[in-house]
Amino acid sequence: MSAYSKDKEISKLVKHLIKSGWVFKQGKKHGLIYAPKGGRIAVPCTPSDRRSHLNFKRNLKRIMTMEVDYA
Repeated sequence: MSAYSKDKEISKLVKHLIKSGWVFKQGKKHGLIYAPKGGRIAVPCTPSDRRSHLNFKRNLKRIMTMEVDYA
């Protein structure tokens, strides 16, 4: 899959995460990206908000800090 989202910032970030060990799976409506040590985030295919890439980054930070806290 070449584009994971219509937002180029989100798509670029997902590509980077996949290279670092995360796993992407396509769902019925949205794709899901799974962290290597647990946790998942929905990837918006067609984001309607102009701040969607910032919200996606915020959610990623939450997952990453959960990994550190529980590891």
